[in-house]
Amino acid sequence: MLQTVEHETGPSPGWSIIWLHGLGSDGHDFGPVVPELVRTGWPALRFVFPHAPVRPITVNNGVPMRGWYDIVGLDFRSRADMEGVQASVLEVDELIAREVARGVPEAHIFLAGFSQGGAVVLSALLARTAPLAGVIALSTYLPDAERTARVDGGVQAPVFMAHGTQDPVVPHAVAVFSHEILTGLGLSVQWQDYPMGHQVCAEEITALGDWLQSRLLAG
Repeated sequence: MLQTVEHETGPSPGWSIIWLHGLGSDGHDFGPVVPELVRTGWPALRFVFPHAPVRPITVNNGVPMRGWYDIVGLDFRSRADMEGVQASVLEVDELIAREVARGVPEAHIFLAGFSQGGAVVLSALLARTAPLAGVIALSTYLPDAERTARVDGGVQAPVFMAHGTQDPVVPHAVAVFSHEILTGLGLSVQWQDYPMGHQVCAEEITALGDWLQSRLLAG
């Protein structure tokens, strides 16, 4: 089981958000987002921020750092080590199972991820056979998207996807293509883009809060 950082917004949370960080970061990265995101009147939430394993990253000259998978090249059609992606998907499944064991039903669990973390949670969604509350994919893309477009998707779940139009790490066009693949598989995707780089912005957090609120208060 991955080591995690956790924040609970109230006693006995009935909802969970498992949030994966980007390459070279750790589970502390998105903790400061919690007070900016959470709103009065929401049910108690447990935020689970796992630490990715430390591994050599090929495009960074093999320097070890926290990463959900190896990046083996610059071409987005083949840059992700898909064995590493699938291994991380299995680790996410373990975190979901732990939340279920703690009393949170799968339909009350969100997956969230930034950059590499987002690539993993999108892959995890398409591999699932049981429903989730939704998936949040920030500044990211769907690995092996062309192959994914030719196969049936997993269970249906709403997706919030946001990206910077000036992102130098994951180009905007790559994210748009991933969005098109997901909608082509029948997923409901709320797409947002902002005049920013590889980051999050206040407007994005507000839009994400609106998206979450519509689901938390309906559930």
